[in-house]
Amino acid sequence: MRIILKILATPFVLLLSLVLGVLTFLHTLTTGVLSILALIAAACGLFACTIGGDPASGIRVLIVAALISPFGLPAVSEWLILKLGDLKYALRAI
Repeated sequence: MRIILKILATPFVLLLSLVLGVLTFLHTLTTGVLSILALIAAACGLFACTIGGDPASGIRVLIVAALISPFGLPAVSEWLILKLGDLKYALRAI
């Protein structure tokens, strides 16, 4: 019975390995790009709050900058990639 489970799990393990490789590569690229965009958005938000005279839109831009910073959405995507890796190793352990 265990051999049948291994045969059934092998394609899923291979697929998860491929998907994890692609997702890790994309995560690395997008984290760098989003970090630069977050820095620019934070600077624009601070400018709008202090010099621009429009604190409401400046705060909105600062919230968006916080979401796209490495502590926002990229952290969530990294957590999901780690959970997929855990699933791959659980299937491999069968």
